[in-house]
Amino acid sequence: MKKIINPWEGLDGYMCFACAPANPSGLHMEFYEDGEDIVAIWKPQEIYQGWLNTLHGGIQSTLMDEIGGWVVVRKLQTTGVTSRLDARFMKSISTGEPELMIRGRIKEQKRNAIFIESEIYNSAGEVCSRADMVYFVVTPEQAHDKFHFNGCKTEDEK
Repeated sequence: MKKIINPWEGLDGYMCFACAPANPSGLHMEFYEDGEDIVAIWKPQEIYQGWLNTLHGGIQSTLMDEIGGWVVVRKLQTTGVTSRLDARFMKSISTGEPELMIRGRIKEQKRNAIFIESEIYNSAGEVCSRADMVYFVVTPEQAHDKFHFNGCKTEDEK
């Protein structure tokens, strides 16, 4: 797996709840490229629980939504916004899990609509949650002008 460099790190005002390293309340997600998949390894904490010792479904949705965004950023070298997210929760996730793996990939592309699927795996490798998403992507010029995006590289591409 190749670590993806966060193209917004150091940008003034960048406080994404999911991926900004400087957001004190954030999830601090980091991303890796693994073939066609984008992957995040993340450790849940009790502050993100819904029910006792159980990871909140909204946090799970955020993890899957964010992986979808990074699929777009890395694989298509542009940005966009979530148009639809259909999440399914199949197995509860303990906030005591040592780590979770979130994986996402492109299923299909129709013009500027990108269809992405993602999963959250517990430390035993079991699929706990799945999401199907649709992202609306913008042109590279719009990505630069509206989202301050100038490309996304892995550490070996510096």
